[in-house]
Amino acid sequence: MEQLGGLLRRAQRLSPGPSQTIYKRVEGSQQGRLEEEEEEGEEGTEPPAHFFPMELRGPEPLGSRPARQNPGLWAAAGRRAAPYLVLTALLIFTGAFLLGYVAFRGSCQACGDDVMVVSEDVNDELSPDSHQGTLYWSDLQAMFLRFLGEGRLEDTIRQTSLRERVAGSAGMAALAQDIRAELLRQRLDHVWMDTHYVGLQFPDPARPNTLHWVDASGKLGEQLPLEDPDVYCPYSATGNATGKLVYAHYGRPEDLQELRARGVEPAGRLLLVRLGVINFAQKVASAQDFGAQGVLIYPDPADFSQGPHKLSLSSHRAVYGHVHLGTGDPYTPGFPSFNQTQFPPVQSSGLPSIPAQPISADIASLLLRKLEGPVAPQEWQGHLPVSPYRLGPGPGLHLGVSNHRASTPISNIFGCIEGRSEPDQYVVIGAQRDAWGPGAAKSAVGTAILLELVRTFSSMVSNGFQPRRSLLFISWDGGDFGSVGSMEWLEGYLSVLHLKAVVYVSLDNAVLGDDKFHAKTSPLLIGLIENILKQVDSPNRSGQTLYEQVVVTNHSWEAEVIRPLPMDSSAYSFTAFAGVPAAEFSFLEDGPAYPFLHTKDDTYENLHRVLRGRLPAVAQAVAQLAGQLLIRLSHDHLLPLDFGRYGDVVLRHIGSLNEFSGDLKARGLTLQWVYSARGDYIRAAEKLRKEIYSSEESDERLMRMYNVRIMRVEFYFLSQYVPPADSPFRHILLGRGDHTLHALLDHVRLLRAGGPGATSSQVARGLGFQESRFRRQLALLTWTLQGAANALSGDVWNIDNNF
Repeated sequence: MEQLGGLLRRAQRLSPGPSQTIYKRVEGSQQGRLEEEEEEGEEGTEPPAHFFPMELRGPEPLGSRPARQNPGLWAAAGRRAAPYLVLTALLIFTGAFLLGYVAFRGSCQACGDDVMVVSEDVNDELSPDSHQGTLYWSDLQAMFLRFLGEGRLEDTIRQTSLRERVAGSAGMAALAQDIRAELLRQRLDHVWMDTHYVGLQFPDPARPNTLHWVDASGKLGEQLPLEDPDVYCPYSATGNATGKLVYAHYGRPEDLQELRARGVEPAGRLLLVRLGVINFAQKVASAQDFGAQGVLIYPDPADFSQGPHKLSLSSHRAVYGHVHLGTGDPYTPGFPSFNQTQFPPVQSSGLPSIPAQPISADIASLLLRKLEGPVAPQEWQGHLPVSPYRLGPGPGLHLGVSNHRASTPISNIFGCIEGRSEPDQYVVIGAQRDAWGPGAAKSAVGTAILLELVRTFSSMVSNGFQPRRSLLFISWDGGDFGSVGSMEWLEGYLSVLHLKAVVYVSLDNAVLGDDKFHAKTSPLLIGLIENILKQVDSPNRSGQTLYEQVVVTNHSWEAEVIRPLPMDSSAYSFTAFAGVPAAEFSFLEDGPAYPFLHTKDDTYENLHRVLRGRLPAVAQAVAQLAGQLLIRLSHDHLLPLDFGRYGDVVLRHIGSLNEFSGDLKARGLTLQWVYSARGDYIRAAEKLRKEIYSSEESDERLMRMYNVRIMRVEFYFLSQYVPPADSPFRHILLGRGDHTLHALLDHVRLLRAGGPGATSSQVARGLGFQESRFRRQLALLTWTLQGAANALSGDVWNIDNNF
């Protein structure tokens, strides 16, 4: 008890007295400070429920209290006003930010396409160790042009054209290894090769092709010398063909029908046709449809550059060209030729059954002099020293073709820069590597541009550029035999590529002159190409862009520049077979074509002379155009593909059918279904456009969904109702076959005897309009177009049509 009393007395001595301490209730900002500290300590021990913040003060000296009252009041007032000052500042800042944002958005919309810059998520474009600022579209343009070198292009073109590059040759194998090594030096993410064993056709040195006169008794007479014995037509039918000679202009169906109208029958004859307008395969296919026995193809001087300052093809030169009406290995149609896999013994329907052979202008002159019969129309007259050209028939001729087929390994080379955000979407660019002769214009230019773009983009990546999508660079083999390398790759990976390939850009035939510019392209890319043309300088008109150059001669830039994809381009297979939008760019001479293509004279020196020293500048212009296209396609958040344009394309095509509506109605038939499907497509495209406009670009999931729908639009136009092995080019607008809009139009024209339908092969075989065939064609076309409209609409619950 005494101990307890001692403890109490000690506590009283240590406790402060009333005059030593004042406890005061805390108000205003100090309470806010303590409450904030409580929030920060939520995970610790909570204060008692009835805790009141207090302020501990020491004793104040007498007489000092009045002197300190005013500063205390001011401090308390300041503490109470502080939150309101902070709130006011925040409101002012937010208002200014919103005002600036609205002004920026308004200016962007006024800029149009120039604002569809490389995505706005610019901070993600930089590498982790980069200290650069934000990369906008102008920054990327400047970076690209800085790394793109003109001097390298010219040197690579020269060196490539000096190397042997025939598909399957030892020289080609060495070049393939060199290009692979170059891609490896650029430190791309992936570099690889694939090899296909394909059936190629070559001349037989032991049994060269021959051409003889035939006398009246049918015996072989004098042999006509083939001045270019190494020149031949790959995939020509082998064997002998005998018949009287007939001149058939360019060998088009309308030319052969004109012969018949003038009393000259092409059936059973050998046809002499001029190079140009359509390709070799189409000439031979038309001749076969009209019953001809064989075809001789020659270059007429009228179709090439003329004049004292123009280079022209030597009169003893023949021109090379394959005659397979298709692409890829014709002995494995619809299947890839990997590892000599055994396939069913089938051949492409595009292989001809009649022989064909190129001849020189000199030999053609000898043949034309022997022709009798009617004088050829004025527009059929050429510039050979024969006047006038006659249609024939002339003396008998015997053509012998001994080409042989060989299983040949070809190799495609691939390099890849992986995308940052969407690596499973591929932007593909490729160039043919092989050439029958020197091939400076045919493939050396494209190969040089491809390697320069690889080097340029590799340097850009090292300096901060990170594409959203993967860039795939490809060097193709077997191009001179009908895009064999590219088609075999497409056949092998079709199930993957139609889901992942965004666009294909071809660099083949890029520089054949410098006066005109053509873009052979899918409609989906027309708007983007227009935008890029406005940003690339003309190579031969100082101070002008390419767009300004082309509109000088034609205010409709599209009519001046845009052309359909030709079958002899690798881009054609990507679009018509795989459903991937594609483009190929070409600079051309104003007037007659570059004369040395597919000849032994397609050398670097001749190409340089034709362009009057501007070859490096023109090649760089193509590289700039292709490179800026790649930047936009690989990096824009939303794919810059104009999916609505196909509605206008379909309308333009089916508009040609309107004049036959009366003829169809008389038979109880109508085209209303096609118009209805086209209307559904237009509505689906407009609906998608509005959805995109009202959405946020920062929503990655939404952008991904939109991009998937946009990138597959081309695939939607492949008819799902015809088998790829039988009809590989299933595109209803660009393909070949009874399912296409062109085939339907040709068939409908047969309703009027003697009309334009006479140009079709059905007329050649004496076939007329068939109602059952028309109904099938209409169904194939309509349901493919309707399927495209449904797919563009998105999910099935979003489809709204009255079809």
